[in-house]
Amino acid sequence: MSKRELIARELDRLPEQDLDRLLAFLRSLKEAHTDAALPILAAESSLAKDWLTPEEDAAWANL
Repeated sequence: MSKRELIARELDRLPEQDLDRLLAFLRSLKEAHTDAALPILAAESSLAKDWLTPEEDAAWANL
């Protein structure tokens, strides 16, 4: 059984009053992943101007 199936099974057993807490937790997990990715995306776009050059392509061509 997949993890998603196990989670769905547990979700079916969860009392209704706990669904708000679960939803808040799931959203916090999603937000944490998004927040962690922001510096990486910013660095990537900032460095792209240095990476995406003919000189850089030539330097890595033999790898």
